Formats: sequence, C-alpha cells, structure tokens
Amino acid sequence: MRPTDIELQQVPGRPALSGELLLVSVTRPDVAANAYVGGLHRVGHDGVTAWTRGADQSGARRDSDAGPDHRHDSAPAISPDARWVAFLRSEGGDPAQLRVMPAAGGESWALTALPLGAGTPVWAPDSRRIAFVARVPEAGRYGTADGEGTPEPGEEAPRRITRYDYRIDNVGFLRDRPQRLFVIDALAEEPDLEPQPLTDDAASVADPAWTPDGETVLVAAPREWDRVETMHADLYAVPAGGGAPRLVVRTEGRAENPAVTADGTVLFYAAAFDGFARAATNTGLWSAPLDGSHPPRRLTDAESVDCVAVAGPPAPYGDDVLVVVANRGAAELRRVPRTGSEAALVELPVVTGERAAVRSFTVAGDRVAVVQAGPEDAGEVLLDDGDGAFTTLTGFSERLRRRAIRPADEVTATSADGYPVHGWVVTPEGDGPHPVLLVVHGGPFAAYEWSLFDEAQVYAAAGYTVVLGNPRGSAGYGESHGRAVLHALGTVDADDLLALLDAVLERPDADADRVGVMGGSYGGFMTGWLAAHHGERFRAAWSERAVNAWDSFAGSSDIGWTFTDVYVGGDPDEQRKRSPLTYAADVRIPFAVVHSEQDWRCPLEQAQRLFVALKKAGAETEFLLFPGEGHELSRSGKPRHRVQRFEAVLDWWARHLPVR
Repeated sequence: MRPTDIELQQVPGRPALSGELLLVSVTRPDVAANAYVGGLHRVGHDGVTAWTRGADQSGARRDSDAGPDHRHDSAPAISPDARWVAFLRSEGGDPAQLRVMPAAGGESWALTALPLGAGTPVWAPDSRRIAFVARVPEAGRYGTADGEGTPEPGEEAPRRITRYDYRIDNVGFLRDRPQRLFVIDALAEEPDLEPQPLTDDAASVADPAWTPDGETVLVAAPREWDRVETMHADLYAVPAGGGAPRLVVRTEGRAENPAVTADGTVLFYAAAFDGFARAATNTGLWSAPLDGSHPPRRLTDAESVDCVAVAGPPAPYGDDVLVVVANRGAAELRRVPRTGSEAALVELPVVTGERAAVRSFTVAGDRVAVVQAGPEDAGEVLLDDGDGAFTTLTGFSERLRRRAIRPADEVTATSADGYPVHGWVVTPEGDGPHPVLLVVHGGPFAAYEWSLFDEAQVYAAAGYTVVLGNPRGSAGYGESHGRAVLHALGTVDADDLLALLDAVLERPDADADRVGVMGGSYGGFMTGWLAAHHGERFRAAWSERAVNAWDSFAGSSDIGWTFTDVYVGGDPDEQRKRSPLTYAADVRIPFAVVHSEQDWRCPLEQAQRLFVALKKAGAETEFLLFPGEGHELSRSGKPRHRVQRFEAVLDWWARHLPVR
C-alpha cells in the first residue's frame, strides 16, 4: 500500500437484514474532499447495488462525493414489517440527521434537524416509531441561540466545571450537551424536525432498546442517574410516551448494548469492577429479568471471555445467544447458552471469525449476516442463509487487494520469565535482509488482530519488516494477561516485545543491525521507555500521541483521573518512575515526537514536555504537530492529515533507517 491508498479502504458498517433485504453502509476516506464519504448498498447473492447516492462500490469518486456537498449515509435500520428503512445522512460535513425511505426504494425524507445531529435509529415493534439518542446543547453553545442571540465561536459564556468527567477525546465537552433519548413518529405527515427529548439533562443515556410490547425503551445510563462521578452504568426503562425513568437492572459494572427477548429477558454486556477500576477488565454477557425478580447473571467466564460490545447487541439464536468474542487477535462470533452460567471460552462454539475479525453482525430468524475483516481486507459482508455456512457476498476490498497486500505471518516467542508471547510479522517483497520496525499498539488493553492493518502494509511496501506483538497488558488473551501490567508498566510488557522482536530477528530476511521502534498512545509510552532503557537495540524512534509523564497526565487527560490510579497508582514517586520523561537524558537515538493539537486523551503537554527534555539532553529530536486533530488521527483523522502522517513516517525512516 501507498499512503494515498487509504482511499481504497471501503469499510462496511453494521448490516441490516430482513427477509431478502440486506443493507450495509460503506465508508471510505476521500482525500480531495478531505472527508469520509459513502452510501448504503443492497447486498445479495446476485451482487451489490447502490441503495442511496454516495460513493460507489468501486471506490471511485462520484460527483456527489466531492466538494462541500459530499454525503455520508450510514446506520441503516429496517422496520419490523420490512416496509421502511431508516438511516443517518450527513451532508457537507454537517451533523448526521435521521431519514426514512420505503424499503421498496424511492426518495427519502428528513425526520430530524437537530443542532448536533441524531444517533442510530432503533425501530419500535409497531414499525412506526423510532427511538434514538442525540446530544442536546445548552442555549448559546455550539451554534445555538441564547437570550441575546447566537454567540460566535470562541465567544460563548465560560463553562462552570465541578466534576472530573466533563470532557472526552474525539467528542468534546460533555456536561453542556448531554445525550438524551428521543422517540418520534417516523410516518407522520409533517414530522417535527426538532422533537422534544424524553429524558432530562441530568444524565447522558445510550444504546436504546425497545421492550417487546413497544411501551418502553431501555437505555444505559450512569449509576444513580449520574448524580456523582461514576464508571458504572445501569439499565433504565423510559416510558415511550413520556415519564420518569425507572431502574431495571443494577449491574456489577458498566452496562452496554441491551436487547430484550420475547420472554422478557434482558441481555446486555458489562464488565465487573469496583469503584473506578474499569480498565483491563473483560466484558461479559449477562442476563436479567425485565421485571427485576432476581439479580443479573453472568453467562460468560470473566477470565477467558471478552465480548466485543461495539459489534452489536447480543442476539438470541435458537437456545443460544450470539456475541463477538476477542480471542488471540481474532474477533469471533460465538454461541453462548442462554441457560448456562459463566461458560468458558472453550465451551462456546465458533460460528465464524477464526483468524479474522467480525466487526458487526445481525440476526433475522435463522439467518445471520456479518461484516468480517481478514488479513487482506478491510471488511466484507458474509451471509449464513440458515444452513450454517457463510458465503462472502461482497468485494469491497478488491481494489485494495490488487495493491499486493503483504501476508501477516504468525510469530510466537518466549519472554524472559518463560511466558508465551504472540504476534505477527509482515515482510516486504524480496529476500532482504530488510530493516525492521517494532510497532507497538495503544491501549494497552487492546490488540493487533487477524485483519488488515494499513500501517503495517504501508511500511512493508516501503521495504520494512514490521513486527506486531500483543504483549502482556493486551486484550483477548485472558483477563489476567491484560492485568499483568497494572502498577508494572515497562516491565513484563517490555520483555515480551523484545522477545518477539528477537524471534523475528532470527529470520534470514531481517536485518538485526537495523531496527527502529514506533507506536502511539500506550505504544508511544513504550517507544519512549524502550528508547531510554534499551536504546542500544534501535537506530531511531517515532513516538506518537504518547503518555510521557504520569504526574501531569493524571490531571490533564480526559481519563487521567481514573486511568492513572489503575495502571500506575497515586504515589508521585512511582508515577515519575514509570514515566519516559524521567529518562529523557538516557535517550541517545534520533527521536520523533508526534502529536495532535486537540488530543484530550494524551494532551499536548505530554509531547511538549518530552520534546523540550530531549532537546535539553542533546538528543536528535523533531516535533511534528498536527492542527485540528485529536487522539484518533491515524484511524479516523482528516484524510489529508492521515496521508501526510504516513508521508512523514516514511520520510523519518528513510532518513534514519534507509532501505538499501
């Protein structure tokens, strides 16, 4: 892949399935428009056809994609009676609004015109009403009027902040625009484009789900309706016609993505934890009665099963429930018995996703549709028509595959203390020996996967062998694996990465004398740590959006007030001991400090402090600063910045680790 080939990454969203109608949104970066564009597609055994106007299946730009009128359609939802399709549409970069159209085809019409847009639509059982959540701004903020007019950007009244949890990266300030529940009549002759919310502004709610009788909507909301700071979230029932929310399920952690079955069972995801110690805990599948007759019951084992909640709500499937589970770099669709209790991973049959990553799924009767990514694609739609066999129906990544995607070979190693380490290596064409890049993921409770990783492909195409590891601290290898680095960052995780690197360096096509290290977020932390403590192993380093100083991170990061205590602790001496900044004078290799101006996860001061310390210590260093971007630049930043970032990475390595 070349940097500009990010435009070939067509990423399908969660599919919608009813009868023979299978719809999916497809999104891709458009560098010329500097935006993400796409439309809805109908998928079937006879091929793929455009359902709404937007980017076509080939990924070639259409007139509707470019310029200020670029369009992005997403989140299709088919009504239970299969007559209507609701979806979200964003035009010209404006917030996404809710629309509906006949399932047989035709023109769509707007249902909302909310200042900050609408969330994913969820149909009621009557196929007429739709529930969704949306952020509602205070008067006089975010382009809305107050009693004296509409303030210009930067002229709003000051914010009065009294809590830790007042902002979040990639979203912004929270408490002046809470996320509230709406229910609207989708078939009204004259829709109210600015409907009134059903919930108040005291708590932000999420993940609406209808009860089978259509009288109530379940939502996840912070414990005690967000009365004080909390990491816990419970499930509340909100009357669809209006009324006070009622607690339905009190969880042992943080509830997500509920679904209510026909017999009144609530299925939901949640991690179990105490206080604010949510980090590095596996997400499980739980069930509870809607009537509250007994407490929630965990259906999956806490140690071995980590459910991927973003893949979609748990779905009843015969006597089982379908969920996506992270497992050694795979994201597998698995069956969980509804009548069981704390089933271990080995007891859950795999439906699909072995050596792949199921991104999302949906169930309609005995049919299952999934979006599944593999080592050579960004995601395709697969369908099981009820016979247990999945058929791939799309070729969204076909043009990407023509760019000679390099294979990812599985690698295992043994760490210094005998612990097994797992990862991959992506090699360039030719016999080598090639220079080597150790690339460390963020998190740390995250993982590299059995799916196409654009960064590894770009670096391999430029002539570098790329090492991708999931050291202790990563997700998908058991909860104890993830928690092994709590109050121990830079110990066994560093050992694991170096062991995996050594295993790759034994290959004849890897040049052990030409090695670089790079990573972002936790990966940036680890880059700084390795450069200071094992700098003799590397020629240069590229540290991006990193945690470099835990003492200031604790107060400046959006999550610092909880994350620091969980991973490092509150002792200032220990925080300094675990900070790469403390060891800046020990860095003797060229070191790139890369950051985004609006990063609230690892704030800009983290980069500034390290850059100054490195320069004062005499290290060869550069500071690359991206304006207008947050923590997610490399994954969802503006397309032009993503290309410029790739070009800067390749330029850095061309200067400090040239390919012969």
